[in-house]
Amino acid sequence: MAQTTLGENTEDNKIKAVELAKAQREIGVAEFFAKNRHLLGFDNKRKALLTTIKEAVDNSLDACEEAEILPEIQVEIIEIADEKFRIIIEDNGPGIVKKQIPKIFAKLLYGSKFHQRRQSRGQQGIGISAAVMYAQLTTGKPAKILSKIAKDRPATYMELMLDTKTNNPLIKAEEEKDWPEKEHGTRIEMDIEGSYQKGDQSVDQYLKETAIVNPHTTIIYTNPKAEQIIFPRATEVKPRKAQEIKLHPYGVELGILLDMMHATETRTLQAFFTTEFSRVGPNTAKEICSNAAILPNMKPNEVSRETAEKIIAAIKKTKIIAPPTDCIVPIGEELLEKGLKKEVNAEFYAACSRPASVYRGNPFVIECAIAYGGDQPAEEPMTVLRFANKVPLLFQQGACAVTKSLIGTNWRSYGLSQSTGALPMAPITIVIHIASVWVPFTSESKEAIAHYPEIIKEVKLAVQECGRKLSSYIYKKKRIGEELKKRGYIEKYIPHIAEALKELVDNKDYQTENVETSLKEILERKRGEIEDIEADNQEFDESFANIGKKEKKPKKEGEEAEESTDEDTD
Repeated sequence: MAQTTLGENTEDNKIKAVELAKAQREIGVAEFFAKNRHLLGFDNKRKALLTTIKEAVDNSLDACEEAEILPEIQVEIIEIADEKFRIIIEDNGPGIVKKQIPKIFAKLLYGSKFHQRRQSRGQQGIGISAAVMYAQLTTGKPAKILSKIAKDRPATYMELMLDTKTNNPLIKAEEEKDWPEKEHGTRIEMDIEGSYQKGDQSVDQYLKETAIVNPHTTIIYTNPKAEQIIFPRATEVKPRKAQEIKLHPYGVELGILLDMMHATETRTLQAFFTTEFSRVGPNTAKEICSNAAILPNMKPNEVSRETAEKIIAAIKKTKIIAPPTDCIVPIGEELLEKGLKKEVNAEFYAACSRPASVYRGNPFVIECAIAYGGDQPAEEPMTVLRFANKVPLLFQQGACAVTKSLIGTNWRSYGLSQSTGALPMAPITIVIHIASVWVPFTSESKEAIAHYPEIIKEVKLAVQECGRKLSSYIYKKKRIGEELKKRGYIEKYIPHIAEALKELVDNKDYQTENVETSLKEILERKRGEIEDIEADNQEFDESFANIGKKEKKPKKEGEEAEESTDEDTD
């Protein structure tokens, strides 16, 4: 038998290669995600229910804010069979024009936000169409869309499915309908396979946290048990509309820079920098060129890879104004602290909002708020609430840059107990919010923030700012405790001193009382007044705070009530 070696060009190998080539073909986007729906957040029934609602609510909020409308969103979950639910989301947004409805709801990677540089909840153009695809994969039914764009126009009704082979919408039904109770808005109805549970990582928790960080929104929520919960808006002030900006030079990568230089219509490097980037004027552009030892009138499309490397290094050397913040709409220290007070009954609160920073040319702002003490358990790790562009992040906490920053912070310097490589054990809740024109998530399901060094550093700085205030409070509380202890000792002996004087100088009873009163006054005057430093929280609403938390099992005779042991799906 003749022997062959690897790489030998035999007739047999040629035939095999031809046969193998026949099996190779292009993979469609929808085909890929239909097989890998876990990447989109549909990896189990409970999470799928939450992800479906989250994508629809996020879209509604973005649409309302873009049209400068105060959002009013209705969310309804109806149990239609065992582990089958009908999801209905209705908003008062601007509506969607008829031509765009099929592509928005039944085509993956289609949307208006991917190429924009301004803060929004949606980014990739996948979310709501992925929910429609999940609905058809699990129940075989189309999504029903009703949308109206003006009071004097009829609403458009469509039943849509997604062709997973071609990633194109399939219109199963289409007609015009009257929708008299709505001037404008959109309603989507989907039947999906899911599982409803209360507790952590539930729809209830997601909607409550969404209401906290979007105080201008009203959410009317009906759960499968037909219980209606209304989260009324806390303010009538519309949030500022985020403005679109250009890329900031700091953090821009070599490949992106080369692509921009080849695509630009500008004729000189100076014009390229001032036209294509934000915060770069003529003088800054000249300084970048000078630091890179190249001429400002050089043509951008003639820049080589080696020259581009010099430009990247020159950008780092050049002092450039921080990016504009009008492309970002942070929550704000006041509203962040107010939301936390509503959720947690604590004795101390602090919040801060960092100045804008940049990663890969994208501006971002980190906000932080903490609540310490009060009703919170002291023997458990700190509670972490994460938000990205005003959307709660309920899964993948361990994989998030926020957790890495919190674990890397030295909490012992702020008077808290912390083991190496762990969150501190203390009665504390911390809120971290990142607002950015492009939040770098670790996956398409948008559950955790990627570990960019710039983001980890900013989170740490925000935590340290709040931590210093917390440290000041903890040490002040300790000093007050020691002072109260000293006073207690002294006050304990005041009656004995008065009694001794009574015996020595034969005082009357009223004189003994006067001695006691005078000694207490002297003690108060000499030691000073005790300051009340604990926060007076008028915002706390216990019934609101309990929404989305684990239900307690009914108390049996002779036993204390226990929390349910629903396992986290994370």
